[in-house]
Amino acid sequence: MFPRIIFCGSVILATLAVILLALFSPVAHRRQSKTQTPPWLALSLYIQQPSTLSSYNQQVVGSEGGAFIFHRTLTEGPKNTSRVIGRAQGFIIPIEHFAHSAFNVIYLTFNTATYSGSLSVEARHIAHEDRQELTVVGGTGDFAFARGLAVFAQAEKHSSDVDSTIYHIKLQLKFPNRSQTIPG
Repeated sequence: MFPRIIFCGSVILATLAVILLALFSPVAHRRQSKTQTPPWLALSLYIQQPSTLSSYNQQVVGSEGGAFIFHRTLTEGPKNTSRVIGRAQGFIIPIEHFAHSAFNVIYLTFNTATYSGSLSVEARHIAHEDRQELTVVGGTGDFAFARGLAVFAQAEKHSSDVDSTIYHIKLQLKFPNRSQTIPG
């Protein structure tokens, strides 16, 4: 009789242990977090000519067209006295043959206490419009593995100089689940 009591008690304890592990397991919580949407980040910035002129803004013209290489500043506001938070650099070939090229990328580099890193914005579908919707294809630092949308709009255009045009950029960024990253 005593061995039967021990056997039944151990079967009940083993069944109870399996049920409790299934209810309170960290693996079950990870599955639930996968169904949630990843966090979004919205940023509103301005791209404008640096206050000190340099030779970095140039247009290189070839036999069939040209390429536009630029180095601009990222600021919090549209005024030239706004706080600089980073740089915008790019290489764009506006020729129809290269319009869908992977080389047409704009790099946004951030260097602030809040954000440190860079974003890559793919400029494959550039049209000569006042508003462009481009794709964010990745990033580094605080923006690692970011995906999303970048909306470029012309904020101000000075009639005297094409290079002094100010662009407003709105970023909608989505990040993968960062709780599953492998430590160091």
